[in-house]
Amino acid sequence: MAEKTGNLTHTQKAGMISRRRLLQAASAFLCLPVIPRMAHAASVLAVRTWPAEEYTRVTLELDSELKAEHFTLDNPHRMVVDIQGLNMNAALEKLVRDVRPNDPYIKAIRVGQNRPDVVRMVLDLKQQIAPQVFTLKPIGDYQYRLVLDLYPTVAQDPILALLQSSPDKLEGEDPLAKIIESLGQNNTQIATAPTTPSAASPKTTPKVTPKAPVQQASAPRAAPARSGQKRILTIAIDPGHGGEDPGAIGKGGTREKDVVLAIAKRLKSRIDATPGMRAYLTRDGDYFVPLHVRVDKARRVKADLFVSVHADAFVRPTAGGSSVYVLSDRGASSTAASWLAKKENAADLIGGINLGATNKSVAQVLLNMSTAAQIKDSKKVGRSLLANLETVYRLHKPNVEQAGFAVLKAPDIPSVLVETAFISNPKEEKLLRDPKHQDRFASAIHQGISSFYRANPHLALAK
Repeated sequence: MAEKTGNLTHTQKAGMISRRRLLQAASAFLCLPVIPRMAHAASVLAVRTWPAEEYTRVTLELDSELKAEHFTLDNPHRMVVDIQGLNMNAALEKLVRDVRPNDPYIKAIRVGQNRPDVVRMVLDLKQQIAPQVFTLKPIGDYQYRLVLDLYPTVAQDPILALLQSSPDKLEGEDPLAKIIESLGQNNTQIATAPTTPSAASPKTTPKVTPKAPVQQASAPRAAPARSGQKRILTIAIDPGHGGEDPGAIGKGGTREKDVVLAIAKRLKSRIDATPGMRAYLTRDGDYFVPLHVRVDKARRVKADLFVSVHADAFVRPTAGGSSVYVLSDRGASSTAASWLAKKENAADLIGGINLGATNKSVAQVLLNMSTAAQIKDSKKVGRSLLANLETVYRLHKPNVEQAGFAVLKAPDIPSVLVETAFISNPKEEKLLRDPKHQDRFASAIHQGISSFYRANPHLALAK
């Protein structure tokens, strides 16, 4: 039997002491400071490169947002990017292999662990550049993105591109010929540098972008202007989406950006072969072009008509047929038109626009300037296109639809958006992939444009 001390046995006293010590240990544990865990290094989910004459884009898709610092070096030309919170992995090594021989700007990419949690990318360049580096929040199927845009120090000018693609069409009473002639006479630089933040040198302050060699156009002299003389019509063809923005994707994996570019190129060939007409593509490869830049390009070449080519998609796979849309300044003509306009206007967010380099005030003025006359002429073009599209395939709706498409908001150019077919419809997806049907769609659009100008010959006359 346990020996008693006072009213408590030795066993009871030992139990109380043990419980007291346990409580003291628990209290001490609760008072300890909370030490945060070391941040987990971000993972690179994918890397992509989009080389083009206008600019090359390099995209790193990540599972978290990271900061990056960059600077450029000369002799030889290089761009250095330090990415914080990142460790080397297989995806980054893939980026080294992804550089294409025909990339106009990147010769090679070297990647290595510069210091703990900092990866350094060195881009060996073929020419001097004006870089833009920015991040994008998750949207659609994309997670966080770090974007490197490599622009030339002297931006490509749409007029020069059009002149090079169709020099034989530069003649007579032609507003474009007048511009080219003036530029040639005054020995003026055609292109201007893009609006871009200056690159910082490794030592100090922002560095002044060096002057690039002057580019000149040796253009033929234009004939004297005569009122009433027939002039060359410029048709701006706008293949939707591109680059980071694939557009709609069919069940069979067909991407809208690919099929509409193929149709647009076929349409361009037909227009260029038509006397009195020439075509200009706002995008001639697989790269992203912001919506407002597409409009700016059309205005720069003084386009008489703007045709944006797309392939529709809807939640129901049975939806099908061709449609034509124009701008509306009073709301959409249907719920479906409103839904489509919102989807197409989101292209900038998916494609990845650098909001820091966008002149928002100018863009907003442009969006608000669209006139009733532009919409009226656009409807006429749209009806002519529908009449011809119906001869090669069925229509989704027999009337021209209207909605607030950002890409149709050039205030001085009749503008239409053609949804050739529904890529979400398995049958129509096959049609869109077929070169013969691509040519039929291009032919119908070409005939619709030609019919419109035949019915309105005064629009092809010099003023």
